[in-house]
Amino acid sequence: MAALHLRHLTPFAAHLSPLPKHSLNFSHFPALTHSTPRRKIQFSTSIMASAAKKVLVPVANGTEPLEAVITIDVLRRAGADVTVASVEKQLRVDAAHGVKIVADALISDCVDTTFDLISLPGGMPGAATFKDCKTLESIVKKQAAEARPYAAICAAPAVALGSWGLLKGLKATCYPSFMEQLSSASAVESRVQQDGNVVTSRGPGTAIEYSVALIELLYGKEKADEVSGPLVMRPNHGDEHTFTELSPVKWTFDSSPQILVPIANGTEEMEAVIIIDVLRRAKAQVVVASIEDEPGILASRNVKLVADAPLGEVINRSYDLVVLPGGLGGAKAFANSEKLVNLLKKQKESNKFYGAICASPALVLEPQGLLKGKKATAFPAMCDKLSDQREAESRVVVDGNLITSRGPGTSMEFALVIVEKFFGRNKAIELAKTMLFVQ
Repeated sequence: MAALHLRHLTPFAAHLSPLPKHSLNFSHFPALTHSTPRRKIQFSTSIMASAAKKVLVPVANGTEPLEAVITIDVLRRAGADVTVASVEKQLRVDAAHGVKIVADALISDCVDTTFDLISLPGGMPGAATFKDCKTLESIVKKQAAEARPYAAICAAPAVALGSWGLLKGLKATCYPSFMEQLSSASAVESRVQQDGNVVTSRGPGTAIEYSVALIELLYGKEKADEVSGPLVMRPNHGDEHTFTELSPVKWTFDSSPQILVPIANGTEEMEAVIIIDVLRRAKAQVVVASIEDEPGILASRNVKLVADAPLGEVINRSYDLVVLPGGLGGAKAFANSEKLVNLLKKQKESNKFYGAICASPALVLEPQGLLKGKKATAFPAMCDKLSDQREAESRVVVDGNLITSRGPGTSMEFALVIVEKFFGRNKAIELAKTMLFVQ
C-alpha cells in the first residue's frame, strides 16, 4: 500500500469488528430531475444480515463531486453500507463543475439511523449548506457525543465541523484558504490528519488517501491494504505527475477543447467524475453523454450519475477528444454501442484524439483495432488482452493521438496529462497544486 502520510495522535479502537463485504442493489432509475420524489431509507434483508458498517455521506448543491464520489466508491469497495444523503429538498444535487449526482435519501430520512462513520465532502457552497443544515448538524453532533467517528475534507472541516465546535482541541487540517477558520483546533498541514476518531483532509487531490484512511479507521490496516491495491494508487503522494510519451504530436484545438466523456451503467464512477471534474476545471468544454436510453446511469459502485444528454443527441458534434472511463460493466456497454465504436473509429481515422482508462483500453479499443500500431496500458488484470504490452506497466501512456491509463488511482494523473497535452505543463501543474494533488 502506498504511504498515506497519515498522522495518528490518540489511540482509536474500532466500535465494531470487521465484517464481510456486501452488495447494494438499487433498481434502475428513470430520467431524473429536481422533482425526484422523496423516499425513506430501506435496508434489504441481506444488508441487515451482514450488519455492515453504516456510513453517511451528505451531498448538496455545490459539493465537490470528486471528493464525494471517491469517498463513496472507496468505502463501498471495503463493504461499507454507504448512504448518500441530499441536504437539499430533492434527491438530485447539482455538484460543482456541472456534475449531477442523485442521492439515495434525504438527510431527514437519516435522523433515526446510527452510523459508524459520517464523512463530509468539501466544495463551496456545499460545505456552507452543510453548516446551515440543522438536521445534519444534529446528526453529526450526536455522532460526536456518542464518540463515533466523523470526518471531513477540503472546506468542510473548517466551514461545517469547526463552526459546530466539533474540532475544539483537536489537530485538524483543511483546504489551505480555510485554515484560518480552524481557530478552535490545532491546524496542521498534513495531507490526512487523524486525531482520535476524527479524520480531516485537505482537498480533491488527497481524497483517495483520505478514503483509504477511513477504511483503516473502520476496518483496520489489512482491509485498507486489500482495497488500496486494486486502486493502483501512487507510490509517492504529492509528487508531480509523470507519463510515458511516444510519437509526440501537438494536441491542438480551436477556441476551447471539445471533449466527450461517455458513461453507462457499470461505469467506474471515480474515474468518470475525476476526468470530468479536472477537465472542466481546466476550462475544457466537456460533454457527458449516456449511452443508455435515459440520461441517468447506475455506476459500478452504485453511485447514480446524470449525464448532460443521451449519446444520440450529441453524437454528430465534432470533438477534439473522446475519452472513455473504465468499469467492467461500463466498458462492455461501450464495446456494444455501435454509435460509440463508430465515433471512436472516425476519431482515429481523422487523426483526432481519443483515450481510455482501466478496462476500456482492453475491452473497447483493442478489439476494434484502435490500438493497432500503438503502445497502451490498461487495468493490470486486463493487460494480457493488449496485443502490445511493452508499456503496460506505465501509469499513463501517450502515443501520438492516443492516451491510456491503468485505473482509479491513476485517474487524476490521466486527466492532468490530458490538460498538459492541450494547455501545457505549467497549466497542469498549477491545477494539480490547486487541487492539492501536488505539494
